[in-house]
Amino acid sequence: MSRHSASLPASYFDDCYAGDPDPWRFATSPYEQEKYAATLDALPRARYASALEVGCSIGVLTEALAERCNTLVGIDLAERALDQARVRCERLRHVCFERAQVPDQWPDGSFDLILLSEVVYFLDLVDVERLVARVRGCLRTGGEVVLVHWTGETHYPLSGDEAADRFIAAAATFLRPLRGTRTDAYRLDILGPVSVPGVRGER
Repeated sequence: MSRHSASLPASYFDDCYAGDPDPWRFATSPYEQEKYAATLDALPRARYASALEVGCSIGVLTEALAERCNTLVGIDLAERALDQARVRCERLRHVCFERAQVPDQWPDGSFDLILLSEVVYFLDLVDVERLVARVRGCLRTGGEVVLVHWTGETHYPLSGDEAADRFIAAAATFLRPLRGTRTDAYRLDILGPVSVPGVRGER
């Protein structure tokens, strides 16, 4: 399978959603449902003050994650996906959505949880470094980052393992792996502060 050499453009995702409102079967796939449950179960804290979900798509995980957050911002670069996410979560007044293409665009605010689920491998190596810089700039002291990636073969710029490993290496000055889970389909990495004495968020 031929790999894209550069970060995938917004048009790639626009085309996906133009042909199918749920091209990755986020709402119906048993794989997605199991992965979402595992992601929520792996979170180190019961509740977060302010969370950011990068690549929220149609808002399926957003809806579940919202129960664990005082405020939650979901971002995506596909407006058709965001339209569905807003409808799905319209009753959740503490959840908001923004259109943004990372790492060039990024929401305002600071967060004690940043979730990057099935996102980093859409970027090339240069943009992964820039993404890490964005995360560092808005992650609150003691905050945590969650990476989740499919580990099968793709045509994306990076494999799931390459994406996670490169992100972890680039963030090593301020984040360290807290725990990791690997199944036959995906890997899940929880990252926390390198050294913040006295902060309850550290494990």
